[in-house]
Amino acid sequence: MEVFLEAFEGPLDLLLYLIRKQNVDILDIPVAEITRQYMSYVELMKSVRLELAAEYLVMAAMLAEIKSRMLLPRSGEVEEEEGDPRAELIRRLQEYERFKAAAEGIDELPRVGREVVVPRLEAPQAKVRKLLPEVALEEILLSMAEVMRRNDLFESHQITREVLSTRERMSEVLDRLKGGAFVPFVELFTREEGKLGVVVTFMAILELVKESLIELVQNEPFAPIHVRARAE
Repeated sequence: MEVFLEAFEGPLDLLLYLIRKQNVDILDIPVAEITRQYMSYVELMKSVRLELAAEYLVMAAMLAEIKSRMLLPRSGEVEEEEGDPRAELIRRLQEYERFKAAAEGIDELPRVGREVVVPRLEAPQAKVRKLLPEVALEEILLSMAEVMRRNDLFESHQITREVLSTRERMSEVLDRLKGGAFVPFVELFTREEGKLGVVVTFMAILELVKESLIELVQNEPFAPIHVRARAE
């Protein structure tokens, strides 16, 4: 479960990622949409029974307040006096973005003990394998959060719940991927199973990736994720 907490370094990191994903100016944050996506991620962490860090909940409250203030009608005088409700959030995001960029720049500098010379060995039997684009963990989690949100409508219609096994679901996913074709990530989830089924399927996918039985592919940043069985 630590994979959920390791994807982002905190609420500002998550917000900055969502803003970049929307490809919008940080000075013109679409609060309603960003808040919806942020809360989808928070609900995802709650669904897998993770204790949310207090800072995530504080940010959720801050976003809710900003959203409500922007929805309320305001006179010209009040608007001029109070300013943009997003101002403080924008300032914090800009400051975080500067520190993050600086940290990434420092991390790219050569470091003693990290940059090493890899020995070359002859491998006449090696097969040439096409390298596919890697999928960022953040993209997987946000796609999962979106699947969870779409399944909310089906949750209230459930009468009984069958016991779902992660191992059994892993076998079902592998059967679904037989033939080596790419399958859209979202098509591996059954809406009628509700949140429980979504979480179990997601855990099964992560286990299969961990065991190198399947691979996730994304043609370009923020594009839909596809899954296929890993070639032997």
